[in-house]
Amino acid sequence: MTDVSADTSVVKALKKLRMPQKQRNREFWLLLFAIAIAGSALTLVQLGALGVVDPMILAIGGGLAVLVFALHIVLRFVASDADPFVLPIATVLTGLGIAMIYRIDIAQNNTGWEAFSTKQLAWTAISIAGAIALVVLLRNYRVLYRYTYISGLAGIVLLILPFIPGLGATGANADVWVSIGGLFSFQPGELAKICLAIFFAGYLVRTRESLSSVGKKFLGITWPRMRELGPVLVVWLISLLIIVTQRDLGTGMLIFGMFIAMLYVATGKTSWVLIGLAGVAVGVFFATRVLAYVQGRFTNWLDAFNPDVIAADGGSYQLVEGIFGLAHGGLIGTGWGQGRPHITPLSHSDYIIPSLGEELGIVGLFAILCLYMVFVSRGLRIGLAGQDDFGKLLATGLSFTIALQVFIMVGGVTRVIPLTGLTTPFLAAGGSSLVANWLIVALLLRISDAVRRQPRVVIG
Repeated sequence: MTDVSADTSVVKALKKLRMPQKQRNREFWLLLFAIAIAGSALTLVQLGALGVVDPMILAIGGGLAVLVFALHIVLRFVASDADPFVLPIATVLTGLGIAMIYRIDIAQNNTGWEAFSTKQLAWTAISIAGAIALVVLLRNYRVLYRYTYISGLAGIVLLILPFIPGLGATGANADVWVSIGGLFSFQPGELAKICLAIFFAGYLVRTRESLSSVGKKFLGITWPRMRELGPVLVVWLISLLIIVTQRDLGTGMLIFGMFIAMLYVATGKTSWVLIGLAGVAVGVFFATRVLAYVQGRFTNWLDAFNPDVIAADGGSYQLVEGIFGLAHGGLIGTGWGQGRPHITPLSHSDYIIPSLGEELGIVGLFAILCLYMVFVSRGLRIGLAGQDDFGKLLATGLSFTIALQVFIMVGGVTRVIPLTGLTTPFLAAGGSSLVANWLIVALLLRISDAVRRQPRVVIG
């Protein structure tokens, strides 16, 4: 009987050792498929727009593939239980974004360092290298819990950097850029969302008992006491301050939405969601009555095809051109390099979704949205499977941030909601956004590895 038990224990141990290897093998084949898709997209862009294949851009793309596989190898040694789907999805989305930006550069005759695709390739290399460094250095993500308030302070400092004399970049619609020496610029709000996610997760772990305390019941819902509304009001006021001072409607909505989502996960109280929606409604009402640029966004949204609105300075010309591009693409698209996405202003950044929709069609755009859906679902699954509250809230908050950002951008360019100044994660041109999103990938990989390694409580 003892021998049988020993044999059973050995079999279980062997199976446990094989599981991490199985996850990484699955990731390896998915990565090969993702890189094949990205490489095919670059090749089809060249054939469609130029009629020839330039091996140089493919060689550069191959260099990025080496970096991605370097991250894969690192995961085999330091995070072998990490989720196998997160990295391949981030890879294919980044590759498709580079292909579309490169296609627009061809149409606009952008070459050298002035080409947006060249900068995007450089930022992609920096982003993946940063993800590798974070996975290697952050052996235990729970140490971030110790720096809850430092992370909150860092997030606030990053948000106010554009107001520091000599740092804030000029000429943009929103005061969200920082320029160093006129040569290097970045958007600190992208990194601020990660810092604030860490702060919100740590803060809610410390205060969830009081936030979920029993309040008064009304309309079948238990509403919190007034003393628990303080944190929500503070975050709401910070979001409004961002909207008013920086003219950045997108970041304000993103931060407030992320906090409400994490608050709901921490407490399980529907009343917080209703309070959040009410706060958004009040904030939107206030902004549309007081802020001219917000009024303009709503006018462009509600009356986009009015000739006077289209021709106005800061009018709906971009929005209408993007919608026409989507209509031109139809169901299956014009094909890589065969459309005219460059006609739409900022087609490489704010309007990259209409650019992709024109050349890949509704079918291709739906596939991209499905990739986002799987990415977010894996992140939420990582959070819900966790047994420690901090990791659960952090993974959920970061995943919801990606989901909300995609909704805000896709909804804006398709006229579902007013357009705001954010970037589409992984796809749009922009170094700050790319670095921040790949750091989110690294954090999700680290959390998922810890979740799979933690001991399970078996009942029965």
